[in-house]
Amino acid sequence: MTTRRTFLLGTGAAAALVTTPAAHAAPDIRIGGRPDPGSQRFTLAVIPDTQYLFDQDRGDSEPLDASLRYLLDNTGRENIVFISHLGDLTENGLKSEIDDISDSFRVLDRRRVGYSVLAGNHDLDSRTDDQRGRTPYLDEFGPHRFENSPTFRGASADGYNSYHVFRAAGREWLVLALDWRMSAKGFAWAREVLTKHPKLPVILTTHELVQAGEQDTAELSDYGRRLWNELIKDNDQIFLTLNGHFWPPARAVLRNTAGNDVHVHITNYQDRYYGGSAMIRLYQFDLARDVIDVRTFSPWLAAKKRLNSLERGEIELTGAADRFSVPIDFEQRFAGFAPVPVRPARPVRQVLVPGMVAYWRSESLKDLSGNGNDLKQVGNLTQSPDHHRDSPSHGSTFFGKDGYLSTVDNAPINRMTFDRGYTIEAFIKMPKGFDHAWCGLFTKLAPGSAAGKTGDDPSEPICTLNLAGGGGLQWAVFPRNQNGLSTNWGHEMAQDTWWHVAVVNDGRHTKLFVDGAELLRNPSTPAVGISTAGDPWLIGAYAYNRIVEKSYHGWLGDLRVVDRALPVEKFLTSQ
Repeated sequence: MTTRRTFLLGTGAAAALVTTPAAHAAPDIRIGGRPDPGSQRFTLAVIPDTQYLFDQDRGDSEPLDASLRYLLDNTGRENIVFISHLGDLTENGLKSEIDDISDSFRVLDRRRVGYSVLAGNHDLDSRTDDQRGRTPYLDEFGPHRFENSPTFRGASADGYNSYHVFRAAGREWLVLALDWRMSAKGFAWAREVLTKHPKLPVILTTHELVQAGEQDTAELSDYGRRLWNELIKDNDQIFLTLNGHFWPPARAVLRNTAGNDVHVHITNYQDRYYGGSAMIRLYQFDLARDVIDVRTFSPWLAAKKRLNSLERGEIELTGAADRFSVPIDFEQRFAGFAPVPVRPARPVRQVLVPGMVAYWRSESLKDLSGNGNDLKQVGNLTQSPDHHRDSPSHGSTFFGKDGYLSTVDNAPINRMTFDRGYTIEAFIKMPKGFDHAWCGLFTKLAPGSAAGKTGDDPSEPICTLNLAGGGGLQWAVFPRNQNGLSTNWGHEMAQDTWWHVAVVNDGRHTKLFVDGAELLRNPSTPAVGISTAGDPWLIGAYAYNRIVEKSYHGWLGDLRVVDRALPVEKFLTSQ
């Protein structure tokens, strides 16, 4: 993703932009792959006011052509799923101007790329609303143009308002492209579209909504207040709005009737060098990070081989209003209209796998694998309904620093050496303010010396999965084939968050996993099995030289032990 690298002249992206002196002598366009609708990272491309590029005999279509070529060439790399123009395509709305920009957009039509356009005040008689009737704009950009579009889903009867649906991050998203001035019929149509698609998150695009206020903060214009009151504030699906018309760029966060944030952005560069140089904005959604990263740049300038000092300063805009990130907890924001289904609790039989040695849940001290590895409680523990969203059971045990669990003295697991490998899984959550380093999650009571080990510190437990400083995992074991310890290290994990952790040994090497992701600091030296002195396992405690020194502080959910290496797709989170 471009958010992780600098956009520079001379990169492959810039080299791919080929300027041509003839505005529409379109060479074959090299398609840079197709969008991935399942990726958690995708891009919405935004093109603001291009009016000065299409102004009778004073314009130049090449900057916009370069931007469109860039978007086509980088569809796969940037995962560009949709393109939105924000109106004022032209300066005067003349047929000749509309025809010119229409020719530029045909490259998207030929490649069946999803995009929307809408009319700005310069594209038609600004004194009229969407009931104005036929115009050169409607002749070129009316519903008939999008008949073969993969995203077009419909338009208002007048043809000036439309909506599109694209697929990204495994779900559908709706784009409303609204006229410069909507009539009562237009508002009714828009509300009907939302009613028919009640679970889709909505990005509203229009020409006028907010303008720059004090300290570059956006505020509603007079017409924008009407849009807000009659359409946006009572429709929780609308989480992002994009408009042009005004300058300078600005943004704000408004609160809708449901009490949720609506991000309102204005972007317009027509009064910058060369009519804005066909600046584009990339709204790069990253649902894995719960953020939208925004960049603003001119592919046309980036592709030029020789630039003067003015042009160099316009290649990419990096001010606070042009390059920024918008944090959004997408799951929480969309919960009011499209909540993520709660995964139901799963019966024990559903998580039984060959080689399962022990399986413990918070509701019982019994070993639910049926192998007799039952537990006994020492000290005070509290049952809790809190749980990881992918936990088979919907409960956990809270360890308050003074209690723990232990396998009974005759438990078969006490004597096992796991020479063929093992998988140990647990769900954990540390409380806010966690400051209890070196507390054990799953630990042998006996020290290494009890199993004949003399390397490192033989008073350390035979093996322990614990939380080191900062809440990072540590797996330290005296394996059967070594005299000293073999240690795996994790990274600091966020507090007040449920995590699935796993220790996986394939008979020779051990790896740590957090939420199914393999960690870095896993030793390459073979570590075979787990030594034993026939001693119990402790859950939620750490012992040094057989003395329990520290109990765990936090929540512990389901814990499972298997006598072989399990692949990630067989973890408790996936079954």
